[in-house]
Amino acid sequence: MHISDGVLPPETWIGGYAVTAGLTALGLRKVKEGDVPKVSVLTAAFFVASLIHVPVGPTSVHLVLNSLAGIVLGWAAYPAILVGLVLQALLFQFGGVTTVGINTLNMGLPAVVAGYIFKLRKKFPGDAVLWGALAGFEGILGGALLLSLSLWTTGEGFLRVAQLAFVAHIPVAVVEAAITAAAAGFLQRTRPEVLEG
Repeated sequence: MHISDGVLPPETWIGGYAVTAGLTALGLRKVKEGDVPKVSVLTAAFFVASLIHVPVGPTSVHLVLNSLAGIVLGWAAYPAILVGLVLQALLFQFGGVTTVGINTLNMGLPAVVAGYIFKLRKKFPGDAVLWGALAGFEGILGGALLLSLSLWTTGEGFLRVAQLAFVAHIPVAVVEAAITAAAAGFLQRTRPEVLEG
């Protein structure tokens, strides 16, 4: 889900930086001192999961674990994802420096939404596994939709790539749903307080 430098028009990647600055500030306000170890572990998990890319035509897919970050960290997932993306761009040239803002928006906002979806388990019937699966599925499909919309701003040249990128992420969403469901179920049984992010 990384967009490289030179793909997006300036108004898109500058707008991505502006939105990311605001959402990062909001996320940082939600981080408590005792949450720093959790944030660090989930940033590392996001960083490592996103390193393994599977090529699909002119694009590629990979696990993200943004939903897991969202259900554990809530709004703090947004700055965690930003840190992971900055490190990936600087160390491995995944994505680009100009697109860090829009890439963070594309992966961070669905993470936060996943956190809210997971909280619905308190109002509606269903266990952590079910709501974890729904959150995991949304985290990837939401990110793929935002990625496609970002590519759509480039005009006709990337329209087909935007469509392919969205479709290619549907199997990833299923895998991510299973991983997030398993992690949520495990945490609910062993450390339920971790899921109160």
